[in-house]
Amino acid sequence: MNTRFSPQIAEQAVHWLIESQGEAFDQHQRQALERWLQADSEHQRAWAHIQQVNQRLRGVVSPVVHATLQAPPSPARRRALKALLLVGVASATGLGLQQHNPLPGLMADYRSPVGQRRRLSLEDGSQLHLNTRSAADVRFDGQQRLVRLREGEVLLDVVEEPRPLRVRTAEGELHLARGRFDIRQFDGFSLVSVFSGQASVAGQPLLAGHQARFAQGGWQAIAPLDPNRAAWVDGMLVVSQMRLTDFLAELSRYRLGQLACSERVADLRISGSYPLEDSEQVLDMLEVALPVRVRRFTRYWINVEAATS
Repeated sequence: MNTRFSPQIAEQAVHWLIESQGEAFDQHQRQALERWLQADSEHQRAWAHIQQVNQRLRGVVSPVVHATLQAPPSPARRRALKALLLVGVASATGLGLQQHNPLPGLMADYRSPVGQRRRLSLEDGSQLHLNTRSAADVRFDGQQRLVRLREGEVLLDVVEEPRPLRVRTAEGELHLARGRFDIRQFDGFSLVSVFSGQASVAGQPLLAGHQARFAQGGWQAIAPLDPNRAAWVDGMLVVSQMRLTDFLAELSRYRLGQLACSERVADLRISGSYPLEDSEQVLDMLEVALPVRVRRFTRYWINVEAATS
């Protein structure tokens, strides 16, 4: 079998295998899996291979593997099985895990692959939305409510109850009161947006209608809330006078491959509402809205350049 596929596609195949084995795998998810399979032959190769790896694991004589496969459904089992599958794929295909380390996301309780979003109802009645390529752990017990953002972005609709709700990012812990909050992990800081309620770090509050970077030591660069920050929950990218290069960077979060623009058009400004479900349509709209042309070298390598006169 041809086992040449990228680490990113391997991640997606592992995700879909875990999802397909879950009790909550419904007709909507089956259709999503089928669309993913039909999108590219690389997906089909990765899917076939990950199924073979899964079968081989069942024949491995190992107490750890046996305990993982036989354990009842739970977040811990999901994380362990993802790790086993990843190791099996890497050993069989020679994927470069040093150059691309998907373990933090793969081992999370909940994950959304590139281009997909998820909504989860938590046991306390709160709602957790996962943006594209995001991963989070959820730990609720008698004393606490804890959400760990491993990567990406979440939006939380938090209900009020005696247990505090904390969100842990790479920079530390946030304490959230009842309300709506968007939290995005960047490299070196988190961006927190408070639509309602109040967030705090080490006793420092961030009130509704504001957003700020959260880094070691507390809040930084507190600013008025961008009201469009949560538009992704409704499947939209809403921008106002955004630089084209920044717009493409945001759009690229929802698709695979390279999406960039030349320096000549990088500072062009764009406004409007754009559907995240169809990035190809959005790229076509760019040629109408701006003096640019979209060059598609392959479906995964796209560059936006100045339109010819």
